[in-house]
Amino acid sequence: MELNYKKLGHGQPLIVLHGLMGMLDNWQTPAKFFSDEYEVYLVDQRNHGKSPHSNEFNYDVLAEDLYEFIYTHHLHDVIILGHSMGGKSAMKFAQNNPHLVDKLIVADIAPKAYPVHHHEILEALCSVDLDIVKSRKEVEQHLMKRLGIKGVVQFLMKNLHWVQKGKLGWKLNLPVIRENISIIGAGTQDEVFDQPTLFIRGGKSKYIVDDDINLINEYFPQAKVATLENAGHWVHADDLEGFVKACKDFLED
Repeated sequence: MELNYKKLGHGQPLIVLHGLMGMLDNWQTPAKFFSDEYEVYLVDQRNHGKSPHSNEFNYDVLAEDLYEFIYTHHLHDVIILGHSMGGKSAMKFAQNNPHLVDKLIVADIAPKAYPVHHHEILEALCSVDLDIVKSRKEVEQHLMKRLGIKGVVQFLMKNLHWVQKGKLGWKLNLPVIRENISIIGAGTQDEVFDQPTLFIRGGKSKYIVDDDINLINEYFPQAKVATLENAGHWVHADDLEGFVKACKDFLED
């Protein structure tokens, strides 16, 4: 599958993978801080952003997409940075293809399985009648009534676009994501990736807790764990300076 991407800078290739219901646009600000030293590839994963849609949606195919991307662009000694779902895609790929990965950075996700907890958001998105709404404001107001959290609604609104004049649509493949959401919660406890790895967790997030450290060390024996105390799950947005510093300190070590 030919994934949509944006390239910035020059140097060793650094591929960035967004999280569930995200897109490469979410990472443009952090990417600017990396592009002075690295050739940064911001990638839309399948069923997200401007990349193609498919009925297949699991970590095996997401890892295969990444392999195809690296092969197509003739990349070597790749650094991979993944957030949340993108972190699991990155872990899966690194475990399956350690010879292609120089270093791995995983943002606020562990290799364990997570219970499904996106039902409310998915139901809210599915409840928007795109045959009736005529403006982005209408959709935003509808989502605020359903979800009530401005930051979450603003994040989701980035997925809304004009399909044609007077017709709004979602960039993400909502039906397939909804159908396969339990698979996206799956763990990535397959092979050991015995190369430098950094896990960055938010101090206000519950995605990586202290009890997960042993599991991380089991499958990523060279892993370091950095905590950004004032950040939640969106570590790169909540503490941009701390996130960039943690990444660069790790990459330059």
